Amino acid sequence: MKPQAILTRILEQRETPYEEMVELMRAIMSGNVSPAMTAALITGLRMKRESIGEITAAAQVMRELALHIEVTDSANLVDTCGTGGDGRNTFNISTASAFVAAAADAQVAKHGGRSVSSKAGSADVLEAIGIHLNQTPDQIAQSITEVGIGFMFAPNFHHAMKHAAPVRRELGVRTLFNILGPLTNPAGAKNQLLGVFNEELTGTLAQALLRLGSQHAMIVHGSDGLDEITISGPTKIAELKEGEIREYTVQPEDFGLERTAIESLQVNSTDDARVMLLSVLDNHPGPARDIVLLNAGAAIYVAGKADSWIEGVEIARDKLASGAAKEKMQALIKFSNQLTH
Repeated sequence: MKPQAILTRILEQRETPYEEMVELMRAIMSGNVSPAMTAALITGLRMKRESIGEITAAAQVMRELALHIEVTDSANLVDTCGTGGDGRNTFNISTASAFVAAAADAQVAKHGGRSVSSKAGSADVLEAIGIHLNQTPDQIAQSITEVGIGFMFAPNFHHAMKHAAPVRRELGVRTLFNILGPLTNPAGAKNQLLGVFNEELTGTLAQALLRLGSQHAMIVHGSDGLDEITISGPTKIAELKEGEIREYTVQPEDFGLERTAIESLQVNSTDDARVMLLSVLDNHPGPARDIVLLNAGAAIYVAGKADSWIEGVEIARDKLASGAAKEKMQALIKFSNQLTH
């Protein structure tokens, strides 16, 4: 079906059938759809609200076209990549959480890119602390196996995105592509902590991940708009575990943590984000450490390294206090820089 016909259907608030969505995505990713039409399609989908089927079809195509990383033992492999686009300009909570989860013996395949809407994306802050981003799939697989964590810089793995990337940049609004990034981990991580910019997406993405074969995932959205588990109020969770989806809400107090406004977690630059990340890994008490405890605890739990989320938070607390999380960061810096010499 022609893109124009699909656009007409989208504007009539009708869903695009799975096979047609697959065809459309392949056409967009191969550069056979004009930038104007691509912009219209992804804007129309966002206004209609992307369906589970549309998201699953698009993610399947992106997975097919991505460069893959082969990790020998992927049972405890986890990603903490979120959609971004929450507009809250907090420091890199999921990146800090990734180091803590790695210290708890989870294997972390962290997927991410540069900032689209925030002050610092995961790639920006990792580069600022001294991590070399341009690694080959084999080097990242080695990093995951030997260090316990590897960072996959999204543009290096999704070459087919080059046709849609300029459109996405120029639009500057949240679209289907924000949603697809976390669903297309190049190492095929089947365990995920996935923050989303919209509460409705929690259940939708849990269903999409179920269809895509995920094992244990938590899709989260804070009541303050954060695409993380927040400490300022309730967080909506959709948890996929062993083929079942459960939806519930948690509060910081459920984990013995104090409720705090997110303003204290906001940053104005990559350097601010770097400083806050390092202060957490140095185990400085305060809201930044608390929010990382919540999120890292969830990542440890979905990776199968804790029997419950509460136990995951306690393990995270121990890994920060012992300096093990900071050691993981240092080990990744050292490993990534050895590759360049």
